[in-house]
Parts: sequence; C-alpha cells; structure tokens
Amino acid sequence: MPLQARLIITGRVQGVGYRDWASTAARRLGLAGWVRNRRDGSVEALIVGEEQAVGEMIAACQRGPQIARVDAVDVEPVDLDVLPEGFTQLPTA
Repeated sequence: MPLQARLIITGRVQGVGYRDWASTAARRLGLAGWVRNRRDGSVEALIVGEEQAVGEMIAACQRGPQIARVDAVDVEPVDLDVLPEGFTQLPTA
C-alpha cells in the first residue's frame, strides 16, 4: 500500500513558482497526487507513493524552489479509497 500524505506549506510560497517546482519534483520521484494554492496564501499538496519517495518529497518541500521562503510544512497522513494517477496542479481552493 503506498504512503499517502497531505501537506500544507506556509511562508512565501505563492507567486514564486512553487506549484510548478513541486509538480516537477513529484514526477521525478514517481509520486502521484496534486498541488494547489490556497486562498490563505499557503500551498496544499497531496502526495502518494513509496515511503522513501514521499519522505524525499516532504524534505524537498521544506526547502522549496530557490526564491521561495518556506516557514513550515505541516504533514498529515490520509487514507484515500481511490488513489490519484499522475501528478497535477489544481485550481486555488
């Protein structure tokens, strides 16, 4: 069973290419899921994949793209009945 996690990333993470960067990183790691901006200025991501890849993605999200400033990454496990395929960007929530 793949590991599933929901991330809320806060800091200067909108308007700095964070979603594009996260999509590229997730695809490189073979993860499924999505990323989107939130109206409160944070970025939310759902990542699904092998434990090591999920861990690497969480660590990468703590750094973010070069011009971002990540203050925190809150991680909570999720248990989806239907797993996403591929990695996409969703509209702002």
